[in-house]
Amino acid sequence: MKLSKRGEYALRTLINLGIAAEVKRSLVQVAELAEKERLPSKFLEQIMQDLKEAGFVASERGKFGGYRLAQPAAKISIGAVVRVLEGPLAPIGCVSQTAYEKCTCPDEEHCGLRMLMLDVRNAIAGILDRYTLADVVEVTLRKLRRDGLPLPFSAPLRTERTPRHTAKVRPLHPRLDPVEGLLSNLMPDYTI
Repeated sequence: MKLSKRGEYALRTLINLGIAAEVKRSLVQVAELAEKERLPSKFLEQIMQDLKEAGFVASERGKFGGYRLAQPAAKISIGAVVRVLEGPLAPIGCVSQTAYEKCTCPDEEHCGLRMLMLDVRNAIAGILDRYTLADVVEVTLRKLRRDGLPLPFSAPLRTERTPRHTAKVRPLHPRLDPVEGLLSNLMPDYTI
C-alpha cells in the first residue's frame, strides 16, 4: 500500500484540526492549514470537501468560518480515513475484505502468495485500525512540548483594525481567547 498525496495531505490536515481542537481553537481556515503544511490551497479545498462528505470534518461559512473535526478525534480511526480516501488496504484483490476480487490463480485456498498478502493486509489494517486521530494528535503534541516548540494554532489570532480614526483592535474571532486556552493552564512557566 502506498499513500497518495491526497491521503497524505488529508491525514496531515486532520492531525492539524485535532491539534487545533486540543488548544481550543474552534475553526481553522483552509488557507491557514495549507500554509502551515505548505500544501497547495486549491487541492486542499478539494480534499476538505471529500473529508466533509465522509463526515470527518464540518465547516462554517462566512468571514470567520473554517473547518473543524465533525466528531471527537478519539472516534476517528486512521484506518477508516485511509479506506475512504485510498480504498481497500489489501495489496491484492483476493485478500480484500471490502473489495474482494477473484484472482487468477487456480487454487486460491492454497495459494502461497495469497497467504503472504493476507498477512500484509492484516498487519496494515491492524496498525491503522488500532490508532485513532486522538492517538496521533497526543503523540504529536507530546513531542512538540518535549522539544519546547510552540503548539500550532495556539498563538494569538490576527487582529482586525477598526477604521483609522480609532486605535481599537479586536480579535478576528471573539469566541477564542488564547490567554484562557490550554497552554495557560498546562504549564505555568510556559509563555505564549
